[in-house]
Amino acid sequence: MAVWVSNDLTYDQRVKKTCETLLAQGWTPHLVGRDMPGSMPYDGPFAAERLKLSAPRGWRFYASLQLGLWRWIRAHGEEFDAIWCNDLDTLAPALAWGKLPVVYDSHEYFTEAAGLTGRPLPRSIWLLLERWALKRLPTMITVNDSIARAYRKRYGLTVEVVRNMPRRLPPVQVHGREAFSGYGVPTDLPVVLMQGAYMDRDRGAAEAVAALPSMPGVRLVLVGAGVEWEEARDAQDRPEFEGRLHCIAKLPFESLRTLTTSADVGLSLDKAGHGNYEMSLPNKLFDFIHAGLPMVVTARKEVASIVQSHGLGEVIDEPTPQAIASAVSRVLVKDRGSWRAAMASASEAFHWGVDEPKLLRALDTCLNAHLAQSQKG
Repeated sequence: MAVWVSNDLTYDQRVKKTCETLLAQGWTPHLVGRDMPGSMPYDGPFAAERLKLSAPRGWRFYASLQLGLWRWIRAHGEEFDAIWCNDLDTLAPALAWGKLPVVYDSHEYFTEAAGLTGRPLPRSIWLLLERWALKRLPTMITVNDSIARAYRKRYGLTVEVVRNMPRRLPPVQVHGREAFSGYGVPTDLPVVLMQGAYMDRDRGAAEAVAALPSMPGVRLVLVGAGVEWEEARDAQDRPEFEGRLHCIAKLPFESLRTLTTSADVGLSLDKAGHGNYEMSLPNKLFDFIHAGLPMVVTARKEVASIVQSHGLGEVIDEPTPQAIASAVSRVLVKDRGSWRAAMASASEAFHWGVDEPKLLRALDTCLNAHLAQSQKG
């Protein structure tokens, strides 16, 4: 099974879990990603290769990705039995080649992404590609019910929902906030943690930083990358933060998991204004649940529904600095131990095994549809 992604493979836990599921079903996953500046060596556990593309971002990146995947499938397609495409930017070459079953796993509502907001020409191009592609698929997978409903309404397609939840793992053994000391973060104050591989505009990192002067009794730790992470890193020494702002570059899953378990409050602060953010269900929400970490989140409908119905933290309408500071204070007033029962109950309801059968059902549907089409032809 060829498994295509447009990232560099290192940090993509959803793809790793998918490959583990495929392996358990007798498939041999072979990952194809891209080589990026600063990419760490890929250490498995699956066979993988990275394409060298002509540009790191923008339309040249997408064009070179399509060309790279097309060349790859023409050279190696006969060696595989199916292709698993993660996100819309990997889908066209697999469908154009047309000789193998294709499974499409959309990790977001791609054509409503923040990068396409206010850019009608590139958005229209992606919409045309999406319409062309989804007419050729018997089903698809996506990450939450809101996005699934949007795809069903737009294309009349069967959509399986496989949320980006972690596997059930043994709990991480931590000693207070000690894990943060290894990254130069003092452990004297409660740690408010925000994590994300792409802290881009409208994800709330800038607002969290702006709230820090109003939260005198805490440290704010941002773990990840992206433009607002970089801005926070460059601002760490500003006097108004009193040395309580700390930025850690994105980490492998196990290292991040240890920090998440050691923190006191987690933040998920996506803003409204982009369809993709409004319907998002970020994996960090489930990471917080499994780490037993109470959280402050914005009122994006999928996120707010889970947090409110399971009593996992505070929901704010929009991530203003005042709202963030007030909500963090309300979470910290409540003893951490009092959150544990709610977190433990939620972790039973939200883990990879709950949705895994739907992933396999989508695979069977695509295999059977391709077989039927081949027999017709």
